[in-house]
Amino acid sequence: MHTRRTHRRTRTGTGAALLAVAALLVPGCSSGDSPSTASAAAEEAAALAPLPRSTPAALTPYYGQEPAWRDCGVPGFQCATLKVPLDYAEPAAGDVRLALTRKKATGPGKRLGSLLVNPGGPGGSAIGYVQAYAGIGYPAGVRARYDMVAVDPRGVARSEPVECLDGAGMDAYTRTDITPDDAKETGALVASYKKFAEGCGADAPKLLRHVSTVEAARDMDIVRAALGDEKLNYVGASYGTFLGATYAGLFPDRAGRLVLDGAMDPSLSARRLNLEQTEGFDTAFTAFAEDCVRQDDCPLGGRGTTPGQAGKNLKAFFAKLDARPIPTGDADGRRLTESLATIGVIAAMYDEGAWQQLREALTAAMKENDGAGLLLLSDSYYERDAHGGYSNLMFANAAVNCLDLPPAFDSPGEVRKALPAFEEASPVFGEGLAWASLNCAYWPVRATGEARRIEAKGAAPIVVVGTTRDPATPYRWAEALAGQLSSARLLTYEGDGHTAYGRGSACVDSAINTYLLDGIPPKDGKRCS
Repeated sequence: MHTRRTHRRTRTGTGAALLAVAALLVPGCSSGDSPSTASAAAEEAAALAPLPRSTPAALTPYYGQEPAWRDCGVPGFQCATLKVPLDYAEPAAGDVRLALTRKKATGPGKRLGSLLVNPGGPGGSAIGYVQAYAGIGYPAGVRARYDMVAVDPRGVARSEPVECLDGAGMDAYTRTDITPDDAKETGALVASYKKFAEGCGADAPKLLRHVSTVEAARDMDIVRAALGDEKLNYVGASYGTFLGATYAGLFPDRAGRLVLDGAMDPSLSARRLNLEQTEGFDTAFTAFAEDCVRQDDCPLGGRGTTPGQAGKNLKAFFAKLDARPIPTGDADGRRLTESLATIGVIAAMYDEGAWQQLREALTAAMKENDGAGLLLLSDSYYERDAHGGYSNLMFANAAVNCLDLPPAFDSPGEVRKALPAFEEASPVFGEGLAWASLNCAYWPVRATGEARRIEAKGAAPIVVVGTTRDPATPYRWAEALAGQLSSARLLTYEGDGHTAYGRGSACVDSAINTYLLDGIPPKDGKRCS
């Protein structure tokens, strides 16, 4: 599944492709491991080792680049490209061209350098994010003193994007049944994963081996140097916290003011990440259900209905869709399947601001046989446009996740054995999320990464932000990352939704702004509501 920041916009991940983050971020631990066992294993896991401070001679040309900034058609923004080595172990083997954008500091006040931002994913476009939101929506004081900068990581959006399927192929992929009832349906799901993987392998056979988070973090250091900054100042959300923490682990002496919002735990295996993310979505659904049944238009039950019963009612609706998809009025004739409806519901879990939209969509689907609202939510998650085209989000998401960690499961048999644990974690979403975790089993490239603690000894204070009812990055992950990073300051937001900065908490925003502008981190353990 993918994780990424959403600002009053419903985007998320959990389905065949969406489980890429949870489903693909982990090796090793079985889904039956207890939290205590997983914690013990994490403590025994190796820590990410920092790179030498000196720049290897073969990389000197890359570090000596100066961006040729040009107008790029977005008011206030400039764009440029930089080259990075395809393979850091063999810099002479070829280059990857990275796309960058910036909006220069507006003043007043002394310029503090560049502030890189990343919205997560993996696969989310940082350029799209900074041009549409961060570069114009971050606090005025931050934009006044920092150049707002974004780089799309290798394989993502404008930086040599990985492509796997055309629009029609993705339409078929997203409606594939992810709760197979028999051998035929299981075979169809496996075939769908294989077709997706083969498409990615055919499109980018060389790049697919070099889109790891470690490589993207090393790219960011070249970007830092090209921008003329001695240290990297950075705000990463969701998967962007893993990218930022990896940078700090590799280059602790070059880590400036880092904010990691909606943190991930790098010490967990893919299966454990997927299982705990499943629990996170269940926590979010419980909060939604408690709110829903207090509203007059809740289709899952009236006042007094428990979240558990509301979940059973939703699961029963999913079962009906599994047997008979309903019309949506879609121009391409798509009907609302169980898989598309599940993704639509999950998408709305990322932001409590979408709960009313979800109630209305569920009401239309459950009571009026109209699946248009849930299809719209699902399309927003997958980044499908009105013309049937898809961004490369899901392709890059799988490419990075499948390289970063060994697959959560190697076969359908392993998934079936793990189903009880996933269904206990979430009676509503557990089955689908377990099967969605199978996609990396058929990836054309073997994983090069592994689960590792990140300590970043010697780094400046790093602010780690966790939301107590975050669906995509459970709060325990923020606690875990803060416990690993030697200089972490844990900032807790007691609330709903995915990530916390810029989402309505004056307490959170003030603490982060003070750090970014004055270099004063919040007290470790500070809590906001």
